[in-house]
Amino acid sequence: MLGRVFKAYDVRGTYPDLLTDQMAWQIGFGVSKFLLADAEAAGESTPMMKNVVVGRDMRTSSPKLASELIRGINTHGGDVIDVGLVDTPFVYFAINHLDCAGGVMVTASHNPPQYNGFKVSKRKAKPVGEPTGLAEVRKHAAIVDRNTTLPVIGRSESRDLWDAYIAHVRQFLDLGGKAVKVVVDASNGMAGTTVPRVFGKKGADVPGLEIVEMNFDNSKGEFVHEPNPLVASNLAQLQEAVVAEKADLGICFDGDADRCVVVDEQGKIVGCDLLTAVLCKHFLKARPGTAVIYDLRSTKAVAEEIKNAGGVPVKGRVGHVFMKAELAERRGCFGGELSGHFYFADNFNADSGMIAMATVLSVLAEEGKAMSELVKPIARYAQSGEVNFEIEEKDEALAELKETFGPGSDYDGSLEELDGVTIDCFDKHGWWCNVRKSNTEPLLRLNLEAKNDATLQKMMGEIAPRLGKRVDH
Repeated sequence: MLGRVFKAYDVRGTYPDLLTDQMAWQIGFGVSKFLLADAEAAGESTPMMKNVVVGRDMRTSSPKLASELIRGINTHGGDVIDVGLVDTPFVYFAINHLDCAGGVMVTASHNPPQYNGFKVSKRKAKPVGEPTGLAEVRKHAAIVDRNTTLPVIGRSESRDLWDAYIAHVRQFLDLGGKAVKVVVDASNGMAGTTVPRVFGKKGADVPGLEIVEMNFDNSKGEFVHEPNPLVASNLAQLQEAVVAEKADLGICFDGDADRCVVVDEQGKIVGCDLLTAVLCKHFLKARPGTAVIYDLRSTKAVAEEIKNAGGVPVKGRVGHVFMKAELAERRGCFGGELSGHFYFADNFNADSGMIAMATVLSVLAEEGKAMSELVKPIARYAQSGEVNFEIEEKDEALAELKETFGPGSDYDGSLEELDGVTIDCFDKHGWWCNVRKSNTEPLLRLNLEAKNDATLQKMMGEIAPRLGKRVDH
């Protein structure tokens, strides 16, 4: 049963049928064993290196799961700093602020309310995924027997770090005395707690800022709409409100507030790759010549804008594990992903929805232009968006794609396999595409871009039939 809740990047399942209280205790034991050994292997011997930060979201099952997780950590011998009801980036901050061995956030992010889970981070808030330690956590958790009488040798304490966290996030906010009005959809998730704490009720703590609050009540652990801002239908309420309120923009957060999506003043959704291109200039002014990491599915315009701003564009694999590692390795200043994750060098290379919001507001004030004006020159190519295709023979389809459009074919496109298959015919024929396999479903995911709509439609007609049955959801 334990193996069913361990995913590629976290632990997740429905509660209490798949994810149980006993599992939470076992996982806590396994997490402590892994994190403390990892810290010791790295030669870390600071006083806090036996400490594990634990935070939780607003789901009704989170208090109980957090309690059992903490008990498991303590049973192994780890000490716990319980930071309470927080957004996921708060845990990343706390790990670094206190110099702990790692941390765990109890959350199921954008999943429905019956789900819950654990996001595990190690030293410096580096993510723990299947290849970077989650498999070891699973192994440790599977072999410990709760029925065996084990003494609880670790300790637990609650600690309020809100003042330090607020100060940290507010470093990224500078409106320069200008007035900005923003509608924020908290999706009944942790942004409903965090936004008022960081920016004040309705933005009252920031001169010039006005926040129109939407879906901020998270006391019941239920959602008015799915807390996933990547699904366009979940943004409909926000889009209408931005126009009705005559706001400068809208921001929608996911359940644990580590991701966000922006809507411009006209109520139009701003692609996260376009937003990456807008924001990168802000960070490159402070750190000229440094790298900006971007999702390899992004429009070609992102790399072009990074170069134009004096930066070094670096393609990143999809997933926060890879983006954070690339940002750290390249010593870059900023990174952005189509999923709505944005990464900041001055935030320990970690992602943060609150810092993304602060930066968007600062850039809007700094530029003195509407969001649509900032985005328009960047949205210069035609994009398909991510399109899913159902197919069992994924490898065969990818092989045919390479043979038909790759090197040596009539199209003679360049081939890259950093993440899935990327075929680039942009200079020769005016298009490029990336096709990736789903890790969990019989799906292929296509992102196609062209210099114009006609080429986009033509190539969609040639590529799509080779990938299986289109799935619109």
